[in-house]
Amino acid sequence: MEKYQILDWLKPGALGVNLVVEKTDTKVKHVIKQVECSDEHQANEALEELMPLLQLQHAHVSVYQELFVMWNSEISSLFLCLVMEHHEGSFQTVIEKKRAAKTVIDSRWLQNMLGQVLDALEYLHQLDIIHRNLKPSNVALVSSNHCRLQDLSSNTLMADRAKWNIRAEEDPFQKSWMAPEALSFSFSQKSDVWSLGCIILDMASCSFVDATEAMLLRKSMRSSPDGLRGVLRTMEERKVPDAKIFNSLLPLMLQINPSERITIRDVIHITCVSHNFQSSSTALALHGPVVPLPIIDTLLETNVASILEVMQSFSSRPEVQHRAMKRLLKMPENQLGLPWPMELVEMLVGIMKQHERVPDVQLCACSLLLRTLGHALAQDPAAVVPSDSAITPVLLSVMRSHPEKQELLVLVYGLLAIVASQEPATDELQKAGLFEHILEHLDTFSRNRDICINGMSLLWALLVDASAGGPSAQQALLLTPSAGVPSPSCPAPAVVVDKAPLEKAPALTAEVMATYPADVEMAEAGCAVLWLLSLLGEQPGAPGLAGWTLDPRDEARTGPSAGCIEEHQFEEVVVLFLRSIRLCQDQVLLVNNAYRGLASLAEVSELAALQVVMPKEDSSGLTLLQETYQLHRDDPEVVESICVLLAQLASYDDILPELLSSGTQPLVEEIHGRFTSSLELVSDAGRVLRRLEASQRCSEGGQ
Repeated sequence: MEKYQILDWLKPGALGVNLVVEKTDTKVKHVIKQVECSDEHQANEALEELMPLLQLQHAHVSVYQELFVMWNSEISSLFLCLVMEHHEGSFQTVIEKKRAAKTVIDSRWLQNMLGQVLDALEYLHQLDIIHRNLKPSNVALVSSNHCRLQDLSSNTLMADRAKWNIRAEEDPFQKSWMAPEALSFSFSQKSDVWSLGCIILDMASCSFVDATEAMLLRKSMRSSPDGLRGVLRTMEERKVPDAKIFNSLLPLMLQINPSERITIRDVIHITCVSHNFQSSSTALALHGPVVPLPIIDTLLETNVASILEVMQSFSSRPEVQHRAMKRLLKMPENQLGLPWPMELVEMLVGIMKQHERVPDVQLCACSLLLRTLGHALAQDPAAVVPSDSAITPVLLSVMRSHPEKQELLVLVYGLLAIVASQEPATDELQKAGLFEHILEHLDTFSRNRDICINGMSLLWALLVDASAGGPSAQQALLLTPSAGVPSPSCPAPAVVVDKAPLEKAPALTAEVMATYPADVEMAEAGCAVLWLLSLLGEQPGAPGLAGWTLDPRDEARTGPSAGCIEEHQFEEVVVLFLRSIRLCQDQVLLVNNAYRGLASLAEVSELAALQVVMPKEDSSGLTLLQETYQLHRDDPEVVESICVLLAQLASYDDILPELLSSGTQPLVEEIHGRFTSSLELVSDAGRVLRRLEASQRCSEGGQ
């Protein structure tokens, strides 16, 4: 329990106490059910029975995140702890709200939810897993249109007679959802059918039956069907939606004798097949015979078209989707027939939606998407992700659902970088809080190199306007060695940015760069981000910029700042820029971004300019600048970046003597004479020369 912080104590359940907790490292909320065990044998037996549940993979089943046994020395008791997802709502909250308002539950919503529950129960029953504790509070609402079964129990825990008797006396509602035979600790798939029937009855009748009446009705049905017949008759009289279907369905689900009770598959047939209820099972594959996995594997040993057909036919089975996508990932491009049709993107997005909580499915789907989109963009840099694919919200949802899956985060970052390179999605990603997510991951996973590089690359890509002219961010993402750092030859982007979420970005970027001091790709990505951060908030029309929007809150700032970089951070950032240049001067992207970043800092702070000229460590920045020029003297972009920095340094009188003594003047004269076709270079070099010549005349005149 030491890695969890307790936030709240929920109402005790049938088996134990429920705690709302927050994991200290990720700040993600969970619910921990603490079940007191009579002895170590019972705890181990229950643990062994529950362990297979950790491997469940279904979009509508909430699996346990962790299971462990703990000893509470204060009360000398042994507890089995079940760590579950935390969700605010459930079927119970919906029923209570509608019951208080005396209104019916929307028919289409109820049909959709029932389809998801049936999908989940059929999946469990196929695996010979019984829920045993099915009730409205154990059907969690992940979103307004997505539910999951949670709190699956074990026979060892449910058959604890003493605990059940005590809890039943404390709260008569707890056992009212259980089938008649379950009261004698005889659990089966048919007992889940009874509990589901009680849930459907409660949801259909909540507009005219209060909580106590509903509880008494559930108990009376175990011995007599009269109460059920009366409620069903009232439902028809009040014209409750789908009352006729429930009139034929519920008596079959709520048979006292379990042998006369229908199965979940029968319920699917009655609702989804016979009455066209909405269902989460595409093509109602659940109603057909279950195809063994060895046969599935045989079907997948064919061509791409056949594999895609298998994926469509068994869309509700995550294990089939996982196998099929692994097979596709192993196939060489000549067998895949790349470029793939963009329809595959739609299929993969649909799979990710349906099986959002299955990390293996998400990993394979993201890998295939990267391969598909990467190949498509390599073939046609102007290609775009289909606007109707809804890929952006799916990727954001996956990232939130699996905050600890680092390998998955890297893949999602790569995909979002591609999406962010396309103008229509950039604003959506900003509004979705992606800045905050990236910075949180840089902080939490600073030791994961891939997350740091891809996170900083995505941070850059988010703020690059792909339509700003010059090489697009999309092209840069494909061509740069850091897998996502756009070329500095792109004009400064024209975007509107809220700087508030980025306040921590400079410090976190600097921390990551310091963690990997000899990593060239990390230095390249870090310099790109720091340069961009130094530009935010500049007025349109400033030298070298093109349309950054000023944050109104900047007007209230005291002291100089370069975009998001505050004055107290200047020295550290200057050191990082210079160190990165020294690390690998032959990297054009790195030196361009670093020199542009130094120029941005020098523009607003003479102190920063002095730190460039006279750094506290290593050689002078002016010596480094001359070395870079000699290495890239034929590259106009690098020379232009150097000249922009020199122009800023030359604007300060106290730095002019350093420029003269270091022999900078001959270098600038050479630039001025060699690059006559570049008006910007000639202008910057001429400005530096005039300042140097004026300073020299003043010095010679003794002034």
